[in-house]
Amino acid sequence: MSASAVRPAATVTVLAVVAAVLLAGCGSVTTATTVGGGAAGPSASAGPCGVPLERPLEGWVRDEVRIVSVNDACAEFEVTNAGSEAADFSVLFGWAGVDQRLDTSPTGTVTAVPPGATVRGRIEVGAPKRANGSQPPIVPSVKISRVRSVPTAEAPSKGGPCPASGVRLYADQGDAAMGLRVVGLHLVNCGTSPVTVDGYPQVQALDEKHRAVDSLQVLKGGAAIATGTGADTPPQRIALKTGEGVRSTVVWRNTNDNIAADPVNAPYLRVRATPDAAPVMVTPELDLGTTGRLGVGAWIREDAPQS
Repeated sequence: MSASAVRPAATVTVLAVVAAVLLAGCGSVTTATTVGGGAAGPSASAGPCGVPLERPLEGWVRDEVRIVSVNDACAEFEVTNAGSEAADFSVLFGWAGVDQRLDTSPTGTVTAVPPGATVRGRIEVGAPKRANGSQPPIVPSVKISRVRSVPTAEAPSKGGPCPASGVRLYADQGDAAMGLRVVGLHLVNCGTSPVTVDGYPQVQALDEKHRAVDSLQVLKGGAAIATGTGADTPPQRIALKTGEGVRSTVVWRNTNDNIAADPVNAPYLRVRATPDAAPVMVTPELDLGTTGRLGVGAWIREDAPQS
């Protein structure tokens, strides 16, 4: 995805936003607007989710994001890009106190936010009514649980138009059991020319500020961490025609086996399919404990998903 150009401060630009709200497996599509000049001040007039509050409530501000207004149907939030390049933001919302509104935590996503700009997004928070016809309260229960961002130029792609690189690269939801974590990296040739991968992807773990986690040891294959994960296939050279795909498996353990060491958490993984490929930043939420090791499997063929 190419970086979005910064628009004049006087313009109000409508950006497409996917609010991936995990309500019974359904998502909803909303829009976000870029506030002219990057100003983050709320409007005094009522929006689709009510009148903005003069002062945010506890849990309504985290990193570059703040909740602006909430009603029984939705919550509006603002994201300010303090970085120097366009970025995609993913905001996980949760619940404070005992008034749990939903069974799952909704995620709001805004894309291609220009540097210095403030973009407003919305998530739907409607929930089935109780047996007596009432709904559990949402204010002030809703809060911001986690904020993640990746450069728009390095954003993963699972569907939509084929990236300029001619390949899609993304991470799946992964699997976790008994402290073992397994996440798949998927690569699909969506371009018109053949693509060749050889051996292992190159990966670099990054912390919340996108800084390299140098203490991490990256291993080729996953046998030293766990067997039977699919990360131990011998490396091979694979030529991909248009529509063909490959997969690599990333393996680690969330084990604290050294009381003198601090646990390592690296939300991001910068991936290069080949040494000269453009990087893609995925968010596998590496909770490595004190093990300090990450196993990366070689590329193997897999059926490419239908776009």
